[in-house]
Amino acid sequence: MALVPLPTLLIEPIVRQALLEDLGRAGDITTDAIAPPDCVARTLMVARQEGVVAGLDLAALAFRLVDPAIRFKLIIADGATVTRGATIAAIEGPARNILSTERVALNFLSRLSGIASATARLSAAVAHTKARIVCTRKTTPLLRAIEKYAVRAGGGANHRFGLDDAALIKDNHIAIAGGVAEAIRRVRASVGHLVKIEVEVDTLAQLEEALGVGVEAVLLDNMSIGELRQGVVMIDGRAISEASGRVTLETAPAIAETGVDLISVGWLTHSAPILDIGLDYDHP
Repeated sequence: MALVPLPTLLIEPIVRQALLEDLGRAGDITTDAIAPPDCVARTLMVARQEGVVAGLDLAALAFRLVDPAIRFKLIIADGATVTRGATIAAIEGPARNILSTERVALNFLSRLSGIASATARLSAAVAHTKARIVCTRKTTPLLRAIEKYAVRAGGGANHRFGLDDAALIKDNHIAIAGGVAEAIRRVRASVGHLVKIEVEVDTLAQLEEALGVGVEAVLLDNMSIGELRQGVVMIDGRAISEASGRVTLETAPAIAETGVDLISVGWLTHSAPILDIGLDYDHP
C-alpha cells in the first residue's frame, strides 16, 4: 500500500510550535551575527547511517514557515531506504534562515526516520510469516500522529490512535469488572455497532473465557512461545491474534512463527534510536 502523506493542516501546528520553541524571544542570535542578510547558501541533508527516511514533509514545512524563499528539493521520498552518505534533500536560499531552521528540521527528520528504520528492521525479521508489526499508544505526548506515520513509513501498521477509536480491555478493566467475560459484556452493551473490541489476556484460561463471549481481537500478553502457539490454535481464526511483550529484533521471528496475526511493539515509538542525519554546507 502506498504511503499517504499527512495533511499539512495536521502537521503545521506541530512544526510551528517547535520553531517558536527554538527561536525563543530574540531569534538565532549566533547566525544573525555571522551571516550577512544577503548571504545565500546551498546545503545538503545527508544520511550518516543506513536506514529508512520519514518526516521529510515536516522538515520541508519548517523551512517554508521560516522563509518561503527557501527552496527544498527532495532527492528521495519518505519510506525509501538510504545508505550512509546518501543525499536526502538539497536546501538553497537565505543562509540565515536555513541555519536557523536546521535543528528543528533535523530533529523531526532524525526522530521519525529512526522510528521508520526500527520498524523496517522488525518487519524484515518477520517477513517470512504472516505477522505484521504494529505500534502502540506509547508515543511522545502530542506527537502521536507523526510517530505513527513513521511506523507506516517503515512498513508497519498502526494500532488504535486513542481511547475512542477502539475498545481495548486490559488487566485493570478486568479486575474492576470482576472477570474477562463481564468486562466484554459491559463494553459490548456500551459501544456503537462499528466499534471493535479487543481484550488483553495473560493466561490461556482467560483466552478461553474471552472466546466464549466473542471478541474481534485478542492480545496475548507476555506469553511464552509455547503458550502463543496454543493460543493461536484455540483462537482458530475466530479473532485477530496479537502478541505483545519482550519483543526484540532477536525474539520477533520466533513470536511470528507461532502464527499470530500481529506483534505490537511499544519501543518503536518511545525508545527507537534516531537515524543520524546532518545538514552539510555545499556552496554559496
